[in-house]
Amino acid sequence: MKLKDRVAIVTGSTSGMGRAIAKKFAQEGAKVVVTGRNEERAKAVVDDIRAEGGEAVYVIVDTSNTDDCKVLLDKTMEEYGTVDILVNNAGMLSMAPLAEVSREEWEKVFNVNVNAALYLTQLVAPIMKEKGKGVIVNTASVASFAAHHGFAAYVSSKHAMAGLSKSMAWELGPEIRVNAIAPGLIHTAMVDSIGGVEALQFMIDACPMKRAGQPEDIANVALFLASDDSSFIDGQVIKVDGGFEA
Repeated sequence: MKLKDRVAIVTGSTSGMGRAIAKKFAQEGAKVVVTGRNEERAKAVVDDIRAEGGEAVYVIVDTSNTDDCKVLLDKTMEEYGTVDILVNNAGMLSMAPLAEVSREEWEKVFNVNVNAALYLTQLVAPIMKEKGKGVIVNTASVASFAAHHGFAAYVSSKHAMAGLSKSMAWELGPEIRVNAIAPGLIHTAMVDSIGGVEALQFMIDACPMKRAGQPEDIANVALFLASDDSSFIDGQVIKVDGGFEA
């Protein structure tokens, strides 16, 4: 098992990519801390993991809130005594055109997509540094590299996440490796909430594979980055997008 006995916090893991990552990590021996704002979904993920013989607990938090981040770390330390892996996956989508983005929406997108990763990293980094080893995997996006009409806040936040990931790698090494995954169009509940993959047909048209990806596609790469298989990969933003705009 590639993550045997390692403790992994996976934010935004009650559905979609985060859920797939949490389950994949547990299958590979990790003790997983599932987080989200919906207790019913969080419990369902933990129940699934335990039914397969894995180990997991859940903590209901809003990671865009600094106090909640401290609660998450405290409960993780109380349960498992350490943190080996942090996956900053929690995110939100915004499809407001530039001229219509409110300050409230702009700040909310950045709080969820960027600030939460900073808060949690600041909390777990000293623990990993003291251990002499740790891994952080951030969720960026193909929107970290380019822009399209109608996604100003989201695109800006994901560009910021790419930059933050590289800064983390420089400042937290050599003990802690930090990389980011840049998903393309992945079929998740978030995508369904805005009309499904059909609403983002332009991304399929621009993809050589002519289809959307699945959450498991992201989980497989997250496992690689969290494991020792990627021990010399650091500060990278890795596209998992079926060749989108290749």
